[in-house]
Amino acid sequence: MSKDTIVIRKIKPEDNAQIEQIIRACFHEFKIPLTGTAYEDEATPKMFESYQNNGEIYFVIDNNGEILGGAGIKPLKDFDEGICELQKMYFSPKVRGKGYGKKMFKTCLQAAKKMGYNKCYLESASQLKAAIHIYESFGFKHLKSALGNTGHYSCSVWMIKDL
Repeated sequence: MSKDTIVIRKIKPEDNAQIEQIIRACFHEFKIPLTGTAYEDEATPKMFESYQNNGEIYFVIDNNGEILGGAGIKPLKDFDEGICELQKMYFSPKVRGKGYGKKMFKTCLQAAKKMGYNKCYLESASQLKAAIHIYESFGFKHLKSALGNTGHYSCSVWMIKDL
């Protein structure tokens, strides 16, 4: 795996199975609850199809056809316009600790701003300490409760940032 062959790009239909596998593997690896989380979302097996409306985008990390992670932006469901949600940010162990999480994060936040959002919200599991640290380093602030209607009642970390 060479840094020269790794790119961050928009998701394609043929990426669905690989990104689903990464998402589900992360839940098992970090012992995150499977219910009330992205694990049981209808979108998880069909990520390409789930990010095709205006104000939505999903990116993947591609190493010559091997998908190594992804993250996306959608409007925050049942909440104020202008607030997006960073969703389904999961990575293979192969790319963790190598700066790709930060690159993906920057890519998503830039896309959100370009799409006209003024705030970005996210939910996470307390088990994902490294991810939470990255969110904090990008200026995300902790909230006392969830916003919107994500259906992720098992997530215990809620954060927001002005774009």
